[in-house]
Amino acid sequence: MSSHQSNQISFGTDGYRGIIARDFTYDVVRKIAQGMADYVAYKYMRTEKPTIVVGYDRRFMSDRFARTLAEVLAANGLSVTLSETPVPTPAVSLLTTKGFGLGVMITASHNKHFYNGIKIKQNGRSAPPAVTAEVENYVGKAVPLKPNGAAVAMKDFRPAYVEYLASKVQASKVLPKLPGPVAVDFMHGVGAETAGVFGTKNVLPLREKHDPLFGGVAPEPVEKNLQPLVDAVKKHKALFGAALDGDADRFALVSDKGQYMTPCQTGPLMLEYLLTKGKYKGKIVQAVSMGFLTKRIARAAALPFEETPVGFKYLAEKMLQEDVTFAVEESGGYAWKGNLPERDGALTALFIAEMVAKTGKSVSALYAELEKKYGKSCFVRRDFALEKAIPNKHSFAVKIKKKLPKLLLGHKITETNTIDGLKIVLDNDWWVLMRPSGTEPLLRTYAETDSQENTKKFLDLAFKLVEQK
Repeated sequence: MSSHQSNQISFGTDGYRGIIARDFTYDVVRKIAQGMADYVAYKYMRTEKPTIVVGYDRRFMSDRFARTLAEVLAANGLSVTLSETPVPTPAVSLLTTKGFGLGVMITASHNKHFYNGIKIKQNGRSAPPAVTAEVENYVGKAVPLKPNGAAVAMKDFRPAYVEYLASKVQASKVLPKLPGPVAVDFMHGVGAETAGVFGTKNVLPLREKHDPLFGGVAPEPVEKNLQPLVDAVKKHKALFGAALDGDADRFALVSDKGQYMTPCQTGPLMLEYLLTKGKYKGKIVQAVSMGFLTKRIARAAALPFEETPVGFKYLAEKMLQEDVTFAVEESGGYAWKGNLPERDGALTALFIAEMVAKTGKSVSALYAELEKKYGKSCFVRRDFALEKAIPNKHSFAVKIKKKLPKLLLGHKITETNTIDGLKIVLDNDWWVLMRPSGTEPLLRTYAETDSQENTKKFLDLAFKLVEQK
């Protein structure tokens, strides 16, 4: 995320983002493009330079920003292909495993309509922090070359992405077998560009029209933004509702009863079904802001388990370097063995459709079984405004950790994790996480217990701990 106060262009949790015409301008796009070109020139001095694919979402001016970026890269003598149409972010990630060495996506993901941004992709996932840090250094010193008429090839990449999805989940076989309709909410985002993968039979598309204002709602698939989907599921007696964010890499699930399922419920539901599909020995990895049900399933299946800082790029690295069965983050990112090390909203929706078709059970029935086996999950995230930003997450975490009492909510503290803020885990698996934003005066708090009441108590307690700091 960008900071308006500084001229430093930095790639945050997943790329650079800024407000259009204030932080995100043609000049900024040219500067980033030149920084990338300089990075490539240096990095690939003695080897063949990678070909680059440039994609963009449905946001205001995304197509023009993408063309500007591609022209600067081409002026630097790089081989660039620009998407002919808006495409989902996972499509650009896919292309970096099919002949392109680097991918660039013009998107601000789930942010409000007045934002735009840039994500860099490599080896089927977001470029790792080591790469984006180097690119940032070059961007800081970049003097953009003027477009010189160098050729920018264009191609429609949607068929390649649809083919990939169809190869992973046999949508044409699964969807017609469903005993009822499925509601898919595209939130006016780019996922609707490849909606054909869902077919027309049994599928109710919502908010699929191109609208750069996203109907006045941020295209983020969280409970407060999904009332139209909940209503459609109830009205049409849908088997489930699926929602994709603005660039179609995040996913949210609404059950057949019209109940929004938190990622701390959706992730375990997917993992439990995945484990019935084969003998998996790989690790279960999740962001530190995820819950205890995945941990309990991993424990029961005797699979290794690990938590990472928040940001799908950390999970992607694990998937590339280790044997990982399933990876999940709290903001709606899901990935599993046999696919790209990347979150993908459409693929996740198809996976849920397959789960319902193959088990012959509803989402609510499957979740009730899971809850009976592993316990109840009540997860809540709450953001607090602070007087001033907390610049150092780690020292913040260490200060609070030192002042912790022996018991919280009548339970012993069994673990304190400081990889990204402070996560406190109790002896019954209940947990609370406090994560300062780092760039703005905001504290993100997350908690999970067995009831709404206990979760709210835990969040209140967390805020008191921060106030005492």
